[in-house]
Amino acid sequence: MNKEREVWIDWLRVAACFMVIVVHCTEPFYLGGEGSRILSRSDAFWAAFSDSFVRACVPLFVIASSYLLFPLSTDSRTFFKKRASRILIPFLFWSLVYAFIWGNPTENLRNLIFNFNYSAGHLWFVYMLIGLYLLMPLLSPWAEKVSRKELCIYMSICFASSLLPLIRDYLSNGSPAICYGPSGIPRQALYPLWGEASWNAYGVFYYFSGFIFYLLLGLYLRRFSGDLSWKKTLSIALPSFILGFAIAFGGFMRRVYLSGDFPIEGDVRLAVWWETTWYNDSLGVVLISIAWVLLFKKIKASGQFYKGVILPLSKAGYGMYLCHMIILAPVSAYFRGLFAAQQASQVLGFWTAPVSILLGALVTFAITGLISVLIQRIPKIGHWIMG
Repeated sequence: MNKEREVWIDWLRVAACFMVIVVHCTEPFYLGGEGSRILSRSDAFWAAFSDSFVRACVPLFVIASSYLLFPLSTDSRTFFKKRASRILIPFLFWSLVYAFIWGNPTENLRNLIFNFNYSAGHLWFVYMLIGLYLLMPLLSPWAEKVSRKELCIYMSICFASSLLPLIRDYLSNGSPAICYGPSGIPRQALYPLWGEASWNAYGVFYYFSGFIFYLLLGLYLRRFSGDLSWKKTLSIALPSFILGFAIAFGGFMRRVYLSGDFPIEGDVRLAVWWETTWYNDSLGVVLISIAWVLLFKKIKASGQFYKGVILPLSKAGYGMYLCHMIILAPVSAYFRGLFAAQQASQVLGFWTAPVSILLGALVTFAITGLISVLIQRIPKIGHWIMG
């Protein structure tokens, strides 16, 4: 069984699921009130530290999908038929669940016609993933024949596009300019670069930005990377992680300190600006993603713990992503409330935030993983619910 699977991909998927949960357990330490709220310097530090450390979670999912599926090994019809049962049906099921348990069901159902439920914002991921799946058949003939040199050239162009969020922020003098769509969800206004204008959003890097780099990275790892030695792996992964973390962590902290004295509060535009160096297509996150995937690729462990824990969780990973917010919300709130009282008495002090984040993430991960594995094993219907 293990020879038929890429063992390191299973470890990566499980770790990425846990990272996603850590990200969402961190959010209450800088989101709140009217949209943005950081109560203390320690909360700012730990929000920046924990989120920057695990921010590569979504790119890791994309890299894993690319490594396993790209280029296609079947015809397009077979590929999309399998993806529909694996991705779309569970997504629709959980979209309806969130529509009825959070917010206004009528409004949520209406929003589903045009977008995900805004009460379950993590579902944005599925739309992005579907977009990449639509591209895979188009790019597969090229991916089958592309040389290592040519692929590196295109990856370099995509890598260069990861500088765009930082360049836009620099040229706008750090102004958190925000425009709003019909949903009221903010989106940072784009400073026009290299062909972009009010009448044209499709600049020179438009088609090379976003998650395309991770699609190509998965292809590169599959076709050309081979089995690097630990020395070679660490010589690339450690500098990449340190530099990427410095950009993500330092960028967040810099913007927080530019926002005024603690406690810092404002509308959600402020948090959007703080997150500039956390964008999935920004330089820091790209570098951290490269580091993580190279390290995971060295994992060969396939013993009893892998078979009994990692493999079942990996198979249920997509379902865990879809449903985890239902469990995370009360669990995270419980630990935040518990340790907020402790913080006032200085029992934990500086360590209040990381203890709350870590315990909330571990408990949420354990409960979500157990439920997801059990539901997936229900005969006939489990696959349709959890993927």
